[in-house]
Order: sequence, then structure tokens, then C-alpha cells
Amino acid sequence: MALWEAVSGLTVKVDGYTLERRESPTGSGWTRVTTTIVLEGEGETGSGEDVTYKTEDHDHMPEDLMLAGTWSVEDLSHHLDELEVWAGDPEDHTSQDHRRWGFESAILDLALRQNELGLGEALDRQELPVRFVVSTRAAPERWLEVAPDLEFKLDAEQDWDRPLLRRLRELDRVRVIDLKAYYRGTVVDLAPDPELYRAVVEELPEVILEDPWLDDGLRESLAGAEDRLSFDAPIHSLEDLDGLPLEPHWLNIKPSRFGTVRSLLETIEACEERGIKLYGGGQYELGPGRLQIQRLASVFYPEGPNDVAPSVYNEGEPRRGLPQSPLPAREEPGF
Repeated sequence: MALWEAVSGLTVKVDGYTLERRESPTGSGWTRVTTTIVLEGEGETGSGEDVTYKTEDHDHMPEDLMLAGTWSVEDLSHHLDELEVWAGDPEDHTSQDHRRWGFESAILDLALRQNELGLGEALDRQELPVRFVVSTRAAPERWLEVAPDLEFKLDAEQDWDRPLLRRLRELDRVRVIDLKAYYRGTVVDLAPDPELYRAVVEELPEVILEDPWLDDGLRESLAGAEDRLSFDAPIHSLEDLDGLPLEPHWLNIKPSRFGTVRSLLETIEACEERGIKLYGGGQYELGPGRLQIQRLASVFYPEGPNDVAPSVYNEGEPRRGLPQSPLPAREEPGF
């Protein structure tokens, strides 16, 4: 637990906090809502973003938690265990993790700023430029017309056929295919399909295959691609990683899924020890959360196919002038 120990003892002084709600229409016809928690103390502010997806869950953000005082990062995290941070569906554990991460990331940000440390410096790691891919359901050719060096992560779709997959292979710009097998009741659900899996394995022989279904005979359809399998949605802790029926060669790290800074860092550390390759992923952040996932990538997996493109890629049609990969490393204090 060397990573957690590097930050757990940092002193953080909190006077209070405020909440900032953000909303943005998406290209898929729904409105994204997030809430930024802004902790204040000693003339500094530390921010974290609650990326819970249901709009109504942002209506019960806690406004009067007793966070004031002088703490260590670890003690304030334990204090959150005793508070009613979540007032929504008690069975919605994913959203509870998102809410908790909003506060935890704000605590880490404030602690680093008050101690005049950047994330890399605090963890004794170098911060490096970040390679990123663009996640899109639109045809990547439209993006390549305006930025021919872009790389992509694509969500697989049920109507994909082999001719389409061959066109993607010829582009040689697709790095990750998300098979979305662990989503339920969302607009991006994709039923596991052995024929689709086999076609993707065979037609895209170098692409990382994220979140494949491994039961019901689907594992056989992935034969030969074992070293390209990656997981994302089912992983919220090291325990979840250990519970997979195989040890993956890749893992998509979405910090908000882990709830606490400790859980995130212990999972990253375990992956490094086991030789599991990492890359970062986002949750359609509208505020500081996007910069924070980029900074984590800078510290831990800068050369991965990181799904952490600047938020402007979510705003509007393909166009020239957007930031290109790699993103420069940051050196200022904070998260």
C-alpha cells in the first residue's frame, strides 16, 4: 500500500464546502448533469466531481455535512463513512461510489494544494504527456478528415458486419472496442453475440477488447484474443478484479467507480505488481473530474490508449483546432 501511504497522512484543513451543478446537452439527446464539490480551507480550494448519471440523484446532494476541522486525508475519509453522503436508492452501489468519489477527490485535491504538492510529486512519480483516444459512436472517418492522427475507442454495435470491421482495420486508428456486456437498462446496452465477438476478434487482430461477456459460451468466441481482453464496468475494487474468472492483461481505470482514493490506489498498485496494463477512462465529466482523470493517466499510464480526451470533444461535430494527443504534463499543485 505504498501509494496510499504516500498521501494518507497529508494534513488537510477544511472550513466548509459549496456545490456547483453543471448541465450539458449531449449528442445522443439526453442532458448530462454533474455536481462539483468545492472544499475550502486556508485560502485554498479543492474540487471533486460527482458523476452520478441519474439527474434526480443530483437533487439530493448533501449540503451540510460536518467536514470542518483539521484532519489527515485518511481520517477525513474514515469520517465520511459515518456521514449520510447518499440519500438515493440504497441498492444503487455504483452511484454511491460516484458520490463518494466526488468528496474523496476534493479532499485529495485540497490536501495536495495546501501542502504545495502535485499528484506525481506526492506519489514520487514523474508526470508525463498523456496519449488519448477519442470515444465515439460516430464514424471515425469524419474525425480523421479534420485530424488524421487521432486514435479511437469505439462502442461495438449489433449491426456491425465483417465488411465494416475490415474498413476499420484499414483505417488503423482504432485501439479499443467496447463490447458493453455489463450494462443493463442503458442506451448503450449490447447483448453478447458470439458471431459479433468472433468477427471482432478475427477482423481487428490488434485491438483491445473491453468488457466482453465470458459466460454462456461467449468465452470460446474470444479464443486467441486472451491477451487483448480488458475490463471496466464490473471493476469497482481490487476484490472485483480478483473475482474475475481470468486475470486480464488490461484494465480500464475509471476512478469514480472505486469510491475512495484508497481503493483506487490499491487496485492500481496491484495491477502494476501483476503486470496488468492500464489505461484511463472517463464518465462524461463536465468539471474538474476530466482534468483529474488526465492527471492520473499522466502519473500511472501515460502511454495507454486513454479514453480521457478533453471535454471539447463531446461538444459538437468533428472540427479542426481541438487539442491533439499527447496532452502536456501538468506540474502545478493539486489533483
